[in-house]
Amino acid sequence: MTPNDLIASAISRERERAGISLSALAVKAGLAKSTISQLEAGNGNPSIETLWAIAAALDVPFSFLFENTIPHSQLIRAGEGERLSSDHSAFSAVLLAKCAPTNRRDLYRVNLTKGSARMAEPHPAGTVEHVIVCDGSVRVGPVGHSEDLATGDYYRYPSNVPHSYEATSDTATLLLVMESSR
Repeated sequence: MTPNDLIASAISRERERAGISLSALAVKAGLAKSTISQLEAGNGNPSIETLWAIAAALDVPFSFLFENTIPHSQLIRAGEGERLSSDHSAFSAVLLAKCAPTNRRDLYRVNLTKGSARMAEPHPAGTVEHVIVCDGSVRVGPVGHSEDLATGDYYRYPSNVPHSYEATSDTATLLLVMESSR
């Protein structure tokens, strides 16, 4: 998808979410209706100022005009996906689902190996993590308030404080959902 296609799709998507016409968006943004129409068609070479005016008129962050929508269906088989690894411990995670621009949650499959705890820095205020142990056993949670979990256990905790993940079995797999109120 070209940058113009991405912008075209985003303007159309956000205009429809706002429930306004091309004419109404043009008036709110202080632009010609033909400019908005051309941009939604994937034509033109918009300036930053034009895009900023459109984002402001739609009452969305500027970055929303460069984001693609998430497909309705996605299959990631076990062992697939882009693996993110720690430089300091035997911790790896695969981002399974990224938040859409209007949502605030990310979904990870985490693999841990015994003997190497992963210490995590605080996330922004209001961030909460949800952990479900899929296989093995782990010790997870805020430093000083971590819990020992077995397969099938669920634990929710604030992650805007230092927290850790540690396998207590030889290996462990968990599902981690990170949600934020920001």
